[in-house]
Amino acid sequence: MTMRDRFEELLDESVKIHGHLCPGQVLGVRLSILGLELIGIDDPKGSQRKDFMVFVEIDRCATDAIQSVTGCSLGKRSLRWVDYGIMAATFVNLKSGKAFRIVAREESRELASRYFPEIEDKYRRQLEAYKAMDDQELFAVQEVTVSIPEEDMPGRPMRRVQCQFCGDWVQDRRDVVKDGKVACRACAQGRYYEVVQ
Repeated sequence: MTMRDRFEELLDESVKIHGHLCPGQVLGVRLSILGLELIGIDDPKGSQRKDFMVFVEIDRCATDAIQSVTGCSLGKRSLRWVDYGIMAATFVNLKSGKAFRIVAREESRELASRYFPEIEDKYRRQLEAYKAMDDQELFAVQEVTVSIPEEDMPGRPMRRVQCQFCGDWVQDRRDVVKDGKVACRACAQGRYYEVVQ
């Protein structure tokens, strides 16, 4: 049974993780199925789980669906978030180097009204239409190349060093040099938080 044949099952699993059914869940499941097909992965959570990575460009509903379908995660270092704010994901086969970037077409929102004009609620209409539309109506696909630095690959940390300013340990070559000393990025470039004293 192909992943396309398992669409409803995959959508149900995604909804359990995400917490509710929405158009983004349908898009994310459909996008994942297409992306995995394009890079030749048919057992993403089993024998091929270490053979690919996914780069997501948005932190919205579809990303939860992508994680659910592919089994990729930040913790496994197989899911990478690139904060572009675009409903897109790039699937990379680590063995072959084959990679495809898939973008959700904005025009599919309006196209949804042609599929189910009788559904008044636009989100419900989109949800049902996204299940029925062809891949070409939902997505723009680009074959791409992705250079993944060795320190960004899944697997054990390549190195750990201690920040000479705050004492925190920095992994995977995320350290920088500040005033001739090894520093974490927070000490070198500024923190997103303030320590309460």
